[in-house]
Amino acid sequence: MNVKDDAPAPAMPKLADFLCFAVYSANLAYGRAYKPILDALGVTYTQWIAIVALWEEDGLTVGALGERLFLESNTLTPILKKLEALGYVVRRRDPADERQVIVTLTPAGRALRETGAQRTLVQAAGLTPDDFRRLQRDVTRLRDNLLRSVDPAVVDSEPA
Repeated sequence: MNVKDDAPAPAMPKLADFLCFAVYSANLAYGRAYKPILDALGVTYTQWIAIVALWEEDGLTVGALGERLFLESNTLTPILKKLEALGYVVRRRDPADERQVIVTLTPAGRALRETGAQRTLVQAAGLTPDDFRRLQRDVTRLRDNLLRSVDPAVVDSEPA
């Protein structure tokens, strides 16, 4: 009998061993945690992150907003139309370049910031402020590394 035949077979990885599943399932958990908060505001998660991005820098073009959200214009446009119908944003053609559409928050869109929805989920994560910042930085680095692996032209979103 060959000694190699007696060696145990390597253990097959379990679902819980996959980092991609941990990230995916954490995303689903975030969605569940955000749902009652966002339902009360009348917006979806994707609409919410568009508003948050505009809090950071208002008056972005649809293309620039799409880049920040990792969304194509054809996906982002219906989201923005709905936000406009809700009274949270205004879309207008750039007078300097009619091909560009600029998205601006309305006073109602800016007022959503006061709801504190983002703070509620930071608390729900159950992490210390330092752990939260570290995890956010590590997940962002993971995302950027993965994007760079398929497109070397991808630039980090934040300095290291």
